[in-house]
Amino acid sequence: MGFKKVNALAKEGIPFLVFSDFKAKRVEVYPLKDLEKNDIEFSICEEYSYKEHSHFLQKSPLSFEQYHKKFLKIIEKIEAGETYILNLTQQTPIESELSLKEIYTLANAHYKLRVRDEFVCFSPEKFIQIQENRIHTFPMKGTIDASLPNAKAKILADEKEMAEHIMIVDLLRNDLSIVAQNVKVNRFRYVQKINAGEKELLQVSSHISGELNTSWREEFGEILKALLPAGSISGAPKKSTLDIIEEVEKYERGFFSGIFGIFDGKNFDSGVMIRFIENSSGQYIYKSGGGITLDSKPDLEYQELLDKVYLP
Repeated sequence: MGFKKVNALAKEGIPFLVFSDFKAKRVEVYPLKDLEKNDIEFSICEEYSYKEHSHFLQKSPLSFEQYHKKFLKIIEKIEAGETYILNLTQQTPIESELSLKEIYTLANAHYKLRVRDEFVCFSPEKFIQIQENRIHTFPMKGTIDASLPNAKAKILADEKEMAEHIMIVDLLRNDLSIVAQNVKVNRFRYVQKINAGEKELLQVSSHISGELNTSWREEFGEILKALLPAGSISGAPKKSTLDIIEEVEKYERGFFSGIFGIFDGKNFDSGVMIRFIENSSGQYIYKSGGGITLDSKPDLEYQELLDKVYLP
């Protein structure tokens, strides 16, 4: 029903918000005029002004031993040829005196969404943008503490990070080719700085684009459905990797690592729902993770999972 509603509203040029869970099984669509009465708010801002604030999140993560068992299972699957790269995520219970609305207001991010008292996300990662019949995606893969000496040179020279990034770019180039023509990599492995709570991170991204049919609005729901789950937070090859994710993670991602976006009547912009807090019966759960390849080091991947639990 959700994707059909996307088609109907886009065809009529009616501005709307759409958000999907990770598996694209639950898709919610709201005309923008109905957001306030549904207690939903969003922000999409390329050049936001960074607001300083204190950091209120107390973490209670799973132990390294628990994480390591899951990590080793994934390495077994990679060695068996069932996956090449897999985004392993986990839940971290957190404590904060803030409401989800207050967290939404404080967080600094390009893409922010709060849905009632259910969840809030504040994501740095684009999903797709569509402008003038051209579709763009900007996969992020590769993170390093910006305070490290020669951080930019280190992350760009890291062979493991390079291999991981190439695999995701290849996956998303193939994904775009399902819905678009003349797909190309416009820019490969450029570095952006992200404010990550008490530290700054450097994040490596690429830019891929392709041409859509001029009638894309009439089939926009099918375009979204074909591209989900987002490749950057699932893995490759996608189908077998999704099966492994379900087997190893052993929890429901829900809307975490899904996507949300805004159709303004002509164009579309959207983000991947990472940096995500869910309200589970009064307990805040932060969901985070990172890409695992054959060259990954378990202690570094565990630390990345923890580093991504923050209020930006």
